Amino acid sequence: MKFLMMSQRLLCSIFKPVKENAALFLFMYALGLVCTYAVVPDKKGYHAWSLSPYELFVDVTIIALIAKLLPEKVSLWFKRLVYFVAYLLAIIDVYCFVKFDTTITPTMLLLIGETNGDEASEFLSSYLSLDLLTSRLGIVLSVIVIHIVWAVVWHYRDVLKKRMNQRIQVANKVKGINLFLCPLFSISFWTFFVYSLSVSIDNKTAYIRLLSYDNIGSVEHELTRKDRAVQYQPIHRLVFSIYANNLTSKQLKRLIDNIDDVKVDSCSYTSKNIVLIIGESYNRHHASLYGYDKKTTPRQDKRARGRTLVPFSDVVCPWNLTSFVFKHLFSLYTVGDKGEWCDYPLFPELFRKAGYHVTFVTNQFLPQAKEAVYDFSGGFFLNNPQLSKAMFDTRNKSLFRFDAGLICDFDKIRPEQEERNLVIFHLKGQHVDYRTRFPLERRKFVPEDYDRSDLKQKELRVLADYDNATLYNDSIVDAIIKRFDKQEAIVIYVPDHGEECYGEGVHFYGRMHSAEITQRLAHEEFEIPFWIWCSKKYRMAHPEVWRRIQKSKHKPYMTDALAHLLLYLGGVHTPYYKEQLNVLSPSYDEDRPRLLKNITDYNIIRNDAKK
Repeated sequence: MKFLMMSQRLLCSIFKPVKENAALFLFMYALGLVCTYAVVPDKKGYHAWSLSPYELFVDVTIIALIAKLLPEKVSLWFKRLVYFVAYLLAIIDVYCFVKFDTTITPTMLLLIGETNGDEASEFLSSYLSLDLLTSRLGIVLSVIVIHIVWAVVWHYRDVLKKRMNQRIQVANKVKGINLFLCPLFSISFWTFFVYSLSVSIDNKTAYIRLLSYDNIGSVEHELTRKDRAVQYQPIHRLVFSIYANNLTSKQLKRLIDNIDDVKVDSCSYTSKNIVLIIGESYNRHHASLYGYDKKTTPRQDKRARGRTLVPFSDVVCPWNLTSFVFKHLFSLYTVGDKGEWCDYPLFPELFRKAGYHVTFVTNQFLPQAKEAVYDFSGGFFLNNPQLSKAMFDTRNKSLFRFDAGLICDFDKIRPEQEERNLVIFHLKGQHVDYRTRFPLERRKFVPEDYDRSDLKQKELRVLADYDNATLYNDSIVDAIIKRFDKQEAIVIYVPDHGEECYGEGVHFYGRMHSAEITQRLAHEEFEIPFWIWCSKKYRMAHPEVWRRIQKSKHKPYMTDALAHLLLYLGGVHTPYYKEQLNVLSPSYDEDRPRLLKNITDYNIIRNDAKK
């Protein structure tokens, strides 16, 4: 009996930290569950992280233990701080999701930090409305109200006890039951805690790993891993956003510090109008321009047959991640150079300093809360106010469901005919979800068009939609070309990277970020289309350039060197330009290693595949 009593007291004592902080535990757990499920998009295929109730249980228990270990007065203020931070972040996080379809992200945090008092007042007056009470935010507010009511009741508990004396006496009669209930609750609670810890420890480890890097590039790559951390609570997203922005700020500082030091010796303005079209997620082997059996690029095909468009046959991208590719595209840095990409100038800076009017129209990267940013690190340096001012004279201010809207927007913001222009288009292209990248009335390919017995009907639909998106993209780039058809203009098309879409023997679409780079992976995700079109006026004015383009179409090329080609076309003379990296130059280094993800030489794996 003595042993049982000791066991009972022991079990009750180890349950005491939770029991004495029951309100903290219950309300924080309830709030955590609300935050988990409130930010799940109401779309097919989206669901809350299945292990969130378990990891949340662990987190809230640890908070209750900390509150118990602290001195009483300190514990009181600790709990108040927990309540304040948790409720505030929950309101902000869910509000952002309801109004802007995004949670707390590095981009959102930057935007909040850049907002002044007047802007904040205008924002609140515009976006605070009664309909929020009936939204998912209303559930968060309900938890807060219930907590307030409970706190008031608890504060006046002595008064209530007197009024409920009879009931209390009844309760005292069953007090003995607690001798059994307390140990039972304790055993059940801590058993569940151990189980929850065991199933959530991997995610906690992954989160610690995510916050352990000293550069944003490694963080970006970490986010592509299959076992990446799930940031299931607002506090996790806030901490990560602060951490990520701190890393990006270091690179931004280096870029900003070098703005005034960017050197342009002279400029011959070789090309009056240079147009760069940056596509998205384009598998070269889904383009009829490159031999695909479906007519996905009929307009480009026609221009190629007319000998005005020259497709390059051996081009790869350095990475299969947009943010990495953008840094390589815009920076004069190339794989193998000393230092980092941010130690080198950005090519729009050089063009603008040389006297070109630089226009940037994007359907992905805008510095606005309500706009989707696929890769915050892909747009962070483009949207920085100081860098943006140094690079661009004209920018668009809206995003569109389809890329056709971007062209219409360009027609509105297009500056009056400047003597020298560099125009950069950044499209959504074939970014997932493919079915949303083209109007339904433009759908041509259907599952029945594919003789693929290895694929299910759902997979065939995805494949058809990818080809439909490619066909729509063909119409977009052709529309861009038409706007420069009568001018002395050269147009270059390059996507950021390739895309898996049910290649032979593979039941997968998207990108395998963490996979070993095999010949098959390189074929699908790194081999990309690349072509140059020249107007009649341009070909007549620059026959030598046109000759070099035609002569260079089979040269091995990697798009990290694109900036050097652009500088040549613009006649921009700068110390950063390297002749051996210009694919049109007789001095071009065709033997330069083309390292994919900085580790795998594409030339080697391709040659091995041919043996």
